[in-house]
Amino acid sequence: MRKKLYLANPYGFSKQTKTLLHEFIEIFNDLNVEVFEPFERAKLLIQQESEWAYKVARSNFLDLKECDCIFAIVNGNPPDEGVMIELGIAIALKKKIFLFRDDFRNCADSNQYPLNLMLFLGLPKDNWEKYYFESLQDIKSNKKRFLEWAEN
Repeated sequence: MRKKLYLANPYGFSKQTKTLLHEFIEIFNDLNVEVFEPFERAKLLIQQESEWAYKVARSNFLDLKECDCIFAIVNGNPPDEGVMIELGIAIALKKKIFLFRDDFRNCADSNQYPLNLMLFLGLPKDNWEKYYFESLQDIKSNKKRFLEWAEN
């Protein structure tokens, strides 16, 4: 059975950044991981309904519950608030969490972590760096944990 990944991201709001999503999705597909990308999955709801917002939020929540992990793109200073809420839900649901940030700006409230310390409750206390990615190449690196997660 294929593992299911929820790709939390702010890239669907812009035509230029939306093209970046395909690079992530291609990597996940190459690893035989099913990708739940919220912008793509919500397309029909947005087109068919005049009051679509609640249905999109509910659909994203249900997708997140069904997935085995969340892979969150946390660029920005601060990162996208929707992605942060999805991460909070994933932490509460005890989902496997992977964070991607190739944004060089400081966005931390401590020197210990590169982002808000609350996000790291969803990662192992020791070796959290193995669940944190700073490049697309990191995703397939044996030094990180994503490849191991995808294959097991």
